[in-house]
Amino acid sequence: MNRTSAIEHGFPHLETVRAAVTALYRRLSADGVRSYAPAFAPADAAFSPEDDLYLGAQRVASALVRHFRLPDARVVVSFRRMEEAASVEPAAGPEYFVELNDRFREHRRDVAAALAHEIAHVFLHRLDLGFPGTRANEILTDTATAYLGAGWLLLDAYREDALTHQKLGYLTPEEFGYVLAKRADLLGEDPSPAFTSPQAWPAYLQGRELARRDARQAPLAAAPWNERRRYARERRRYARERRHALARPGEPHAPAGLPYRFEGPAGAPRVTFPCPVCHQRVRVPVRGPVRVRCGLCRSPLDCET
Repeated sequence: MNRTSAIEHGFPHLETVRAAVTALYRRLSADGVRSYAPAFAPADAAFSPEDDLYLGAQRVASALVRHFRLPDARVVVSFRRMEEAASVEPAAGPEYFVELNDRFREHRRDVAAALAHEIAHVFLHRLDLGFPGTRANEILTDTATAYLGAGWLLLDAYREDALTHQKLGYLTPEEFGYVLAKRADLLGEDPSPAFTSPQAWPAYLQGRELARRDARQAPLAAAPWNERRRYARERRRYARERRHALARPGEPHAPAGLPYRFEGPAGAPRVTFPCPVCHQRVRVPVRGPVRVRCGLCRSPLDCET
């Protein structure tokens, strides 16, 4: 895990984040994802100055092991001077050795956040789930940590003001907020009581707005009138191109900058679009109002095709 000095904002890794959510559903199943409720408890992350450093870190690590359903994995925590915030060797076992940066000796409130990311590495290794490339794999790890209930720790470790700036993990604060909001919508959670950082809540709100926008994209019935109007225009354009043989057979029509695309013959076209929950693409006949269920996460989707 890295600790960045210049804090990046916005949603630069959104495509990889969404792919990571899809990968979790594919590997764990819809029921498996939903089984990671409730979220990791703030009481299990508490680490007071009076606690013994090593015993306290071991206690938090053990709680995270239980949260990620790793009952046979023993995590040994140590501290040393290092450039990174933390590291783990997930290929080892049956014991896993997590090294934390020496600065966590003094900043104990962030020990749980650092451990959450590293133990998520162990969890994903056990699942044999990874992305090619170090950066994409770290984004997968951050996303899994957040989506499976421990990522609020990483967003709560974000602090930025005139005197201090800190962020753990590879996602931006807003991207952590996005993933946490996706989880909150899925499970009916409210992560706000767990936040202690004054910057965590605004970042969460920005991520939540983007997450909610996913559920208001055409052809979903919740799309605003301007999105539905543009969708209808693109649908007519596709039908016109098909009738006049302006497009090759089987060639989809993908409007630039929009998440949906049309395919199939003019008489029986289909529209494909990303599921707002798991981002797996859903294929629906173009025939007006229809309710479908995503084949991956099983979420019911009301559409106006």
